[in-house]
Amino acid sequence: MKRIAFSIITAFIFMLPACKKTLDVNKNPNSPADVTVVQLLPAAQISIGQVTGNYLQIVGGIWGQYWTQNPNSSQYRSLEQYQPEPTSTNRAWQELYSGALADLQKIVEKSGTAENTRNYTAIAKILQGYTFQMLTDNFGDIPFTEALKGESAGITSPKYDKQEDVYNGIINLVKEGRDLITFEGAHPGSDDVIYNGNMAMWARFANTLLLRMYLRLAYRNPGLAQAGIAALQTDGNGFMTSTSETAQIAYTSSPGNTNPLYSEMANLNFTQNLIGSATSIDSMDARLDPRIEVFYVLLGAGLEQGYYSINPPASSYAVPSPIVGGRAADPESGLAPVKLLTSYESLFLQAEAAARGWLPGDAAQLFEDAITANFVEYGVDPVDYLGVAVYPATGSMEDKIKAIITEKWYAMNGNQNIEAWTEWRRTGYPDFFTFSRNSRIGSQFPQRLPYPEAEVTRNLNFPGQKPMTEKVWWDAN
Repeated sequence: MKRIAFSIITAFIFMLPACKKTLDVNKNPNSPADVTVVQLLPAAQISIGQVTGNYLQIVGGIWGQYWTQNPNSSQYRSLEQYQPEPTSTNRAWQELYSGALADLQKIVEKSGTAENTRNYTAIAKILQGYTFQMLTDNFGDIPFTEALKGESAGITSPKYDKQEDVYNGIINLVKEGRDLITFEGAHPGSDDVIYNGNMAMWARFANTLLLRMYLRLAYRNPGLAQAGIAALQTDGNGFMTSTSETAQIAYTSSPGNTNPLYSEMANLNFTQNLIGSATSIDSMDARLDPRIEVFYVLLGAGLEQGYYSINPPASSYAVPSPIVGGRAADPESGLAPVKLLTSYESLFLQAEAAARGWLPGDAAQLFEDAITANFVEYGVDPVDYLGVAVYPATGSMEDKIKAIITEKWYAMNGNQNIEAWTEWRRTGYPDFFTFSRNSRIGSQFPQRLPYPEAEVTRNLNFPGQKPMTEKVWWDAN
């Protein structure tokens, strides 16, 4: 933990210059020539964790109907109204482009394929694929091919690539990174705050990320998805299966090194802006799901989406628990890890691929293994619950997909919020979401994030804002 804490502190030190930069995605905050890959890698990883564990965690928590706006405060009402301002995405966009992606690109440029540094290049390319996927999944078309070339190449307004082309590109990026991995050569140590330089885990992470990417295309391009998944079975690296393989970033109680959501709450005077959603709490309660007491502190009931100004405030509500970093009053929230890709997500992905006939294996057993992995990761006995979460072995394929994705949604409560909301957009499951009572787009759900204001005003190739109800390219279901 001391080594991890040191890496995190180092990362934040080197992120400070980035905070002073403009929102131009071509500005590299790490231009000094003496910045090393040992310093760049944790900086990039922390930037990814910052956005995943803060802004995207909040968006996914509310739009994925785990959380809702506390009626006693007003911080996130625009999300309940389904109309966040373009300025709200400025910080996340900048952190991923000018922070994480710029740092990762600098690693690629510095490391290349030399024997003593190629594993840094491998990790950087894999994480570039991960980061670009987060961006395109939430915004749609994004700068990709010109995004990191910068002023040295004469590009000050990078063009926007179609999401289909971005997906082809990020799949290739992750494959390139995976295929560069060497298990015998030099590798990172504590400067890799995710896997501590374990390259076998990075290979499985890459394959699991590719499995996620291919399944994202299941309704848009099933032929490509099936062929890609078939190819993953032959490289010998396998997928993530054990709870010890979950890719996450650990935090400490030291000021500046706490969980990003908790840090945000600290900056807001520890106001409990987020409370439990009735959508999640009521459905978990009806199933006697014991994780309800893990993911929430049950100070009261959940609140329906968008009821912040309709129902009279109750004396208290259920709130997100410290284990997911969501209880403002509890310093233990500061220790909650940010999970990037989990063992249980991997098993749910494998279960879906098997149910579709694209991956060998027993889909029912993988389904059960995924649920069990989630319970084990949170220290809960799954035995009784496995009698409730029954896989529909004799049902249609769609029945099976519904069961898998719905259970994935339960498992990701508070810990992979943005991924749960993205999977809901892709599949339509769970099918019991309710419209916000304060929606400003009528009886519709939001399907994307607005492009940041900085792109609107600075990028000459900006294609224009999209309606919040317009689906991204892969969302063909």
